[in-house]
Amino acid sequence: MSQASLLYNFDIDLADVDRGVYERLALRVACHASETAEHLAARALAYCLELTEGLSFGPGLAEPDQPSLAVRDLTGALQAWIDVGAPDAARLHRASKAAPRVAVYTHKDPAVLLRQLAGERIHRAHAIRLHAFDRELIAGLAARLQRRTAFALSVNEQHLYVTIDDALLSGVIRLHALGDD
Repeated sequence: MSQASLLYNFDIDLADVDRGVYERLALRVACHASETAEHLAARALAYCLELTEGLSFGPGLAEPDQPSLAVRDLTGALQAWIDVGAPDAARLHRASKAAPRVAVYTHKDPAVLLRQLAGERIHRAHAIRLHAFDRELIAGLAARLQRRTAFALSVNEQHLYVTIDDALLSGVIRLHALGDD
């Protein structure tokens, strides 16, 4: 029998200067029993960086064939598949066939992930973007997560600044292309 997910509440003041998005978010995020704090922190940040109409959290680790985040239009059609972590080539291949846009946000070493995916068959691999979080930023945020967490996130020229518990965490998010088909 699997363990129940824990519910985390995030109150986030988002100021994404790069995209002109300024919002106050109240998110309720289910955390699967096997999900690490780093993965949860990366999912919350990815949600902020992808914020758009139709964005929602997927069912998470409990449903491996579904995206971490999805953007659907008013008809329910999948417009973007957003994964968090280190998805394998088969998952990205399936995602790229299911959605017009695929993005990956990783809190792991991007060089390792890029090596694992190199030469693999991935539909429209050239169009998939890998966003690599600064690992120290993710570790700092993960260490401060509680069941109710409030923080401010500012994004300017791909630099992320997180103010939480009177601490300022910062790091760059690096963009990588998966390569050619």
